[in-house]
Amino acid sequence: MKRFLAILFLVVIMLGAWWLFFRTGNSGKPTVEDKPIQPVAAMKHSAVFNKSLEDAMSHYFQIKNALVTDDSATAKEAAAKFVIATDSIPLSELSKGDTQVVATIRQQLSDIKANASPIAQEGNMADMRKDFSMVSEFLYPFLKTVGYEGTKIYWQNCPMAFGDDKPANWMSLTSEINNPYLGMHHPEFKSSMLHCGETMDSIFAK
Repeated sequence: MKRFLAILFLVVIMLGAWWLFFRTGNSGKPTVEDKPIQPVAAMKHSAVFNKSLEDAMSHYFQIKNALVTDDSATAKEAAAKFVIATDSIPLSELSKGDTQVVATIRQQLSDIKANASPIAQEGNMADMRKDFSMVSEFLYPFLKTVGYEGTKIYWQNCPMAFGDDKPANWMSLTSEINNPYLGMHHPEFKSSMLHCGETMDSIFAK
């Protein structure tokens, strides 16, 4: 009886080794069929949609950089291009989404353009900066709501943009602080407050 059990045990071991040998392609490693299939990552928006949004943001950053250097002419030109670029964003792509969310996005974009348009007409840097701050305040939630998929953006804050107790925010492509509200040529601080501020958040494709 013991001999029979020993032979049976040996047969089971041999069958197990045979199955493992052929199942794993003679190597003991899982075959391609055994590996889990990874889903292909899909973009939320079309390439056209993302490109139009990136184009608009590039003009926004031109406005920001012009305010840093007190270049009103460049700020006005960039603001005009920014408004045109926002009109080119194909929001019709979002029509299949939640109607309330789409309505929110459209209202946010309308508020963005309403505050950006005056920058293209104004000659006073103080007024341009105030309108830019409002553009930023509407643009930040717009990018969050629409599901921005472009280059990483930093949401930054200056606690004294319009006075000791009047903060303002803006967006930047870099984590380095270059303050568009106090700038390089502030009448009181000169360039000493150029780097005043901090990064509060960032926006990037998930």
